[in-house]
Amino acid sequence: MTVWDGASAADKPATEAVRYHNRIQKLALGIEESRAYWRHVLPGEAPAAQSERAFEERWFGAKSLARIRVLMADLRARYAAFPTALEVLKAWPEMEPETRRLVCHWHLQLADPLYRRFSGGWLVDRRLLPGATIGFQPVLQWVLDTNPKDWSPSTCRQVAGKLLSAVSEAGLVTPPPDPRRIPVPRIPDKALGYILHLLRELQFEGTPFENPYLGSVGLSGVLLEQRLSVGQWGKVHRMGGLTQIEWKYSSLRAWAEAEL
Repeated sequence: MTVWDGASAADKPATEAVRYHNRIQKLALGIEESRAYWRHVLPGEAPAAQSERAFEERWFGAKSLARIRVLMADLRARYAAFPTALEVLKAWPEMEPETRRLVCHWHLQLADPLYRRFSGGWLVDRRLLPGATIGFQPVLQWVLDTNPKDWSPSTCRQVAGKLLSAVSEAGLVTPPPDPRRIPVPRIPDKALGYILHLLRELQFEGTPFENPYLGSVGLSGVLLEQRLSVGQWGKVHRMGGLTQIEWKYSSLRAWAEAEL
């Protein structure tokens, strides 16, 4: 048993999404869209007013108001659902590109259970195979086999394409053409610090050392313990069958104030 921290589930109101949807058809990883959202969004602003302001201020360039409304709904699900995280992202002074794409990847995982299963489960298992590669057809077959909402074949094709695009943008697979390799991405210290301290404040399926968020980037078990020690954010203590993490910072906000 691993003790993540002393907080109970009641103290962690935010949780990963569990209802399946196909919003990824409208927006894959959305790195630049996410960046614009972090920069401009105001906490507490009504969704309709947010979309109008995004259109008037051209957050997303020349996109139509109808398209912006769709984008904003998806971005709210990824970021506004986690207010402390959004506060940290808005205040982050200089985020390197590798960190940015991983943050977008983790928030897409939080908001989309199908992407979470794909990138944190199926893709992880495939990466372990000798000489593993990936392409559109295996991804499509996985979507067809999984198909949680009884989607049409056409929808499954679109979803498969977006899943592949998202993991490619995240650096979890190499760019086209197929077949693509499945490397383990580099995880900058600040990216790792962010997701570790965010997960402490959420309810999610898995354990601190075995979960789809860290597993998707090749971190679990002993490897994760080593990174914790190097980052000096937490110490791992073992006593019998109990593993406990002693954290340097009390919260995501405290980590951000000290480290960013």
